[in-house]
Amino acid sequence: MTLNQLKYVIAISKENSLNEAAKKLYLSQPSLTAALHSLEKELGFDIFLRSKSGVMLTVKGSEFLGYARSVVEQYELLDAKYISKTNVKRSFHVSMQHYTFAVSAFVELVNQYGLDEYEFEIHETKTHEVIDHVKNQKSEIGVLYRNDYNETVLQKIFKENGLTFTPLFECGIYVYMSRKNPLAQKKEVTMEELEEYPCLAFAQGNYNSFYFAEEVLSTYEYKRLIRASDRATLLNLMIGINGYTLCSGIICEELNGSDYCAVKLKTDETMTIGYLSRNGAVISEIGQRYIGILAEYKEKILK
Repeated sequence: MTLNQLKYVIAISKENSLNEAAKKLYLSQPSLTAALHSLEKELGFDIFLRSKSGVMLTVKGSEFLGYARSVVEQYELLDAKYISKTNVKRSFHVSMQHYTFAVSAFVELVNQYGLDEYEFEIHETKTHEVIDHVKNQKSEIGVLYRNDYNETVLQKIFKENGLTFTPLFECGIYVYMSRKNPLAQKKEVTMEELEEYPCLAFAQGNYNSFYFAEEVLSTYEYKRLIRASDRATLLNLMIGINGYTLCSGIICEELNGSDYCAVKLKTDETMTIGYLSRNGAVISEIGQRYIGILAEYKEKILK
């Protein structure tokens, strides 16, 4: 296995085409194909599936790609510091469920470190993708929640994928809604009071299992339920049709504005916010700082 072969795999995955990757690498396609075949033979498994429409990573190939990226990135940093003495930007990637406070923490991190030395990437996405991103090293850290209902299943998935969940803080359950909602002025609401309003949930694609839901009480039989794929749509639905979603109670008006509020839900349920990391991985300085900023949001939970 050579460093060039790792770079080839990264290039092919970006282009989803051997021909296009060969052009970007200034290689002939036969040369690139031969190098890939040699690497796959050495590894003992296929990295890509070939078809007339291009190439696609296999399951093992996706995992291998994560390690390849890490090795190439570390080499480039070493080369920049000790050999070519050029400035190569370090990177920080994070994936998360749809949490405004996690985005707000990311904004604070970028403002602290600046964009001169770092390249940042943020993925606000589905639960299973948060797990996949950390597993395959697309992201250093993943932010999600765990509770009594999903803990056993998620812990099994984390273990199978070589991941560790580290709790940051525990919070109650709140109903996030428009300030125009008739229930917005109440100090506490019940599920019965919410029945006449549409519950808004994040769609999980092919993984719409209760265990992957981003909202607690996922098994509750809602009278009205609408799934959406992004946070902006949910916020629009809160105003347009008086919809609501269940959340941690951490309000970030600086990002979502002042048109929304959180009201305590009458329930004994709680949720634990935490982060995913790879087993045995040393979290970078900037990763540790991001985790520290996240932990500070405990003080912003509504009482």
